[in-house]
Amino acid sequence: MSLKSWSWVPSVYFAEGVPYALIATVSVILLKDLRMSNRELAMWTSLFTLPWVLKPLWAPVLDMAWTKKGWIVAMELVMGAGFLLCGGSLTVFGSGISLMILMLLLAFASATHDAAADGFYLIGLDFHEQAYFTGVRSTAYRIAMVAAQGVLVMIVGWMQLRSLSVSHAWATGLAGAGALMFLIGAWHGRTLPAVETAAVRPALDRIFQDFADAFVSFFQKKNVGFALAFILFYRLGESQLVRLAAPFMLESRARGGLGLHVGSQGFLYGTIGVICLLAGGVLGGWLISRDGIGKWMWPMAAAINLPDFVYVYLAIVRPDSLWIAGSAVALEQFGYGFGFTLYMIFMVAFASDSGKFKTAHFALMTGFMALGMMLPGMASGWVQEKIGNYPGFFWYVMICTIPGFLVTALVTKTVSPAFGIRR
Repeated sequence: MSLKSWSWVPSVYFAEGVPYALIATVSVILLKDLRMSNRELAMWTSLFTLPWVLKPLWAPVLDMAWTKKGWIVAMELVMGAGFLLCGGSLTVFGSGISLMILMLLLAFASATHDAAADGFYLIGLDFHEQAYFTGVRSTAYRIAMVAAQGVLVMIVGWMQLRSLSVSHAWATGLAGAGALMFLIGAWHGRTLPAVETAAVRPALDRIFQDFADAFVSFFQKKNVGFALAFILFYRLGESQLVRLAAPFMLESRARGGLGLHVGSQGFLYGTIGVICLLAGGVLGGWLISRDGIGKWMWPMAAAINLPDFVYVYLAIVRPDSLWIAGSAVALEQFGYGFGFTLYMIFMVAFASDSGKFKTAHFALMTGFMALGMMLPGMASGWVQEKIGNYPGFFWYVMICTIPGFLVTALVTKTVSPAFGIRR
């Protein structure tokens, strides 16, 4: 195994994970800490995921303008500058429209980086290395999540306890993330192998024709309606829970929350939560590789939905113990990791018979996957404010888990129950 590959594969996927975690997850904690309303917070942080919805549309065009290596390094430097600007904007303007626009632009840069990185992985490694580094890149991505959602948030909380203002503490944290992205970009400018030639650029009309063919053929697939229903509604409850879980924990006890400090939130969600999420995913992947997707469909559907009930319990009882809250988060995140395995394996299975459009169909499904999280998430804050309290909102989330079971019933016979067994 080439040592040169070790010099860039882990760092590329670490650089993929940090911005995504900051934009999609940590932004919820940041904006709640800055006292943004739940309605605005849920709308904006859901909107930040729009680039991942649209990524399948522009990813095929990237090669026309530049090499994948060029896009990777450029986007890392752009994100470095973007996080620094976010810190400056936060200090000067607070959580105003300038910060929201910068975060949205960072999201586009991050999604572009993802597309270039995944493409580079396929041409920078031979087939054997691609298989070998699958676990390495996944581990690097999870470490990035712990670094962003856990370590950085805990550092911000520590700075606040040391009497730094909320805005200055977050500005410092974002500036640190920006500096890290600059360093990674400089590193990749030196270490990414020059595997791309000055390249034959595909014609624009050919790209659009290929995309149109892939798009049309996807909607001609047997049972595509059932598959889309599953992709859009399997996580309907989770898509809304994820936007209000952190605000509930940070909300003062006088307003119905748990009154946790931001550093405690980073420890619970960014460290314990991520570890349990990873453990659930590893267990789910192992079980499907042993028994196939059919045996574990219903247990995984239950695992991703039923543990959401812990938030009903937390909202009603509002325990003082950090350990009780941490145990609830651990259970919910483990269930989510376990149940999400079904989601990903189903998409792989549904795309497996798509012939030359296999990759394009999978990319389209990831776009619909992001859409299924974005639209309900945008409405979740408005729903919570209309209900007027957290217990009622989390009961509403439990009602929203029912479609997850219904769409699972729709797709039980659309893929082979033996799919996923390791041969």
